[in-house]
Amino acid sequence: MPMKLLHDRIDQLPDGVAVAATIGVFDGVHVGHQQVLAQVRAAAERLKVASAVVTFSDHPAHVVRPENAPLLLTTLDQKLELIEAQGIDYVYLIAFDRERADTPPETFVEQVFVDALHAQAIVVGEDFHFGAGRSGSVDALVEMGQRWDFEVHPLALIRHRQDAREPVSSTKIRRALAGGEVERAAAMLGRPFEVRGVVQAGDQRGRSIGFPTANIPVPKYMAWPADAVYAGWCRRADGSLHPCAINVGRRPTFYEHAEQSLLEAHLIDFDGDLYGEEVSVSFSHFLRSERKFNGIDQLAAQLADDIDDARQLLVASGTETTGDA
Repeated sequence: MPMKLLHDRIDQLPDGVAVAATIGVFDGVHVGHQQVLAQVRAAAERLKVASAVVTFSDHPAHVVRPENAPLLLTTLDQKLELIEAQGIDYVYLIAFDRERADTPPETFVEQVFVDALHAQAIVVGEDFHFGAGRSGSVDALVEMGQRWDFEVHPLALIRHRQDAREPVSSTKIRRALAGGEVERAAAMLGRPFEVRGVVQAGDQRGRSIGFPTANIPVPKYMAWPADAVYAGWCRRADGSLHPCAINVGRRPTFYEHAEQSLLEAHLIDFDGDLYGEEVSVSFSHFLRSERKFNGIDQLAAQLADDIDDARQLLVASGTETTGDA
């Protein structure tokens, strides 16, 4: 059954339907999130109810502290797709605004979990806080559960490896991407980091030296890897998957002071037109840092090496990998 989307203050569950639920931003839907969702499914199966996720259409920090709001790992569409892929039945989507930010914890739980979702169990991280000023705690939620007759299951924070120093978090993944550590980010996400966009016409410099690229604009509010060259995959709108060498950077060989970085993907052994097509690009391996070359010939020679390196890393496997960092 396809996942159903419910909107805060508008939609409620059908009569007679109850849920086991969780709540969170779920930016990235990383391996820690996936374990939480697995526990929600298990509780739903045990209680013979549906599974549900309460999440937000945008990061709450954009309302409560916009000057420090984090870059996003996933768009809303990506996040919903990833949650659905985890076998969740319902998403209750909150358009977070100042009114919601100021909602007291008890009022929030009553409106969302009791009245709208008829929750019989709520699964949260052990450090969970909610409501106005993050004043609600797990202990408070347990007391509310006793009043409104739902179970509360706090979970220990997840590490992607036993020897990892910190639990997995969206912040930790952003930090890995900012350092160009795409393999490390993939290990925490459970899949390669991906960006999506519509291919736009560029200045044709790559094509002029024999290495045409798909130029994919990335919104300023999205996270993406540090300026460097990577090996990865490009998935076209028809579902076909193509190995590629990816450049993220300001192209210092051509521009002394570019205003912003660009994402350019050279699809290996591909000859076709991608303009206007929505594609996704995922990052599997770091190849090298971006640098300025002494002319077109030196740049072209390095690009050829980059493509050979990417081909060797990607073509043999023939599929996307999650990394093992």
